[in-house]
Amino acid sequence: MKKYSCFIISLFFSCFAYAQTIRQEINPPQEYVRPEVPSTSFAAYLRDLPLLPEGSKVLLYNGEEKGNQRAAYRVVDLDIGKRDLQQCADAIIRLRAEYLYKQKQYRKIHFNFTNGFRADYKKWAEGNSIRVDGNKVNWYSSKGEDYSYATFRSYLDIVFIYAGTASLSKELVKTAYSDLQPGDVFIQGGFPGHAVIVVDVAVHPATEKSISAGSELYAGPTYPCTYQSPEYSSFPLV
Repeated sequence: MKKYSCFIISLFFSCFAYAQTIRQEINPPQEYVRPEVPSTSFAAYLRDLPLLPEGSKVLLYNGEEKGNQRAAYRVVDLDIGKRDLQQCADAIIRLRAEYLYKQKQYRKIHFNFTNGFRADYKKWAEGNSIRVDGNKVNWYSSKGEDYSYATFRSYLDIVFIYAGTASLSKELVKTAYSDLQPGDVFIQGGFPGHAVIVVDVAVHPATEKSISAGSELYAGPTYPCTYQSPEYSSFPLV
């Protein structure tokens, strides 16, 4: 059985252009290697997330610097918009959805609201919108078909508002810690709860001991994270 140790490299989103990626900039420890993954997999997508230059500040949605800059190792070059929406679970939703959108796997882009309502991106792109009235949620026809990135982002915004760790934890499939893979998620559902996604894994060829790097995001208030279980939840890898 593989032995695992986990360390969290906090990677935050920003909004500037830079060419380097996690794969290029964050090297495994000496004698460790990255397992091969298919070039079109979610794991490969995470490894190729773009990074800002080393030393870049972590900024909040409003442009202000986040407190405790030392908590972040590097900053991912992805915008978080101008609204206080993207928290920890939203970062995981965002990364998974961005990957599926890039692969044009639109039918696989769907997330549940906290009340259990399933929000499908394909239905949104086909010209429908979501109406929320208290705990009642329904679809209504509002526009023409549009699969543009702008419409995709507007869909994510509504998901960010009404989904979170409480709903995401119920959607994910539990797997053993010994099977840790990029794209897997440590999550504690609740209010607020917390979640961290594994963006990379490295293995020692001789001992099979593995280590992992994780990513988390806060667009507003921050919350402490504790892990109390040797098991975690994950998206199925494609």
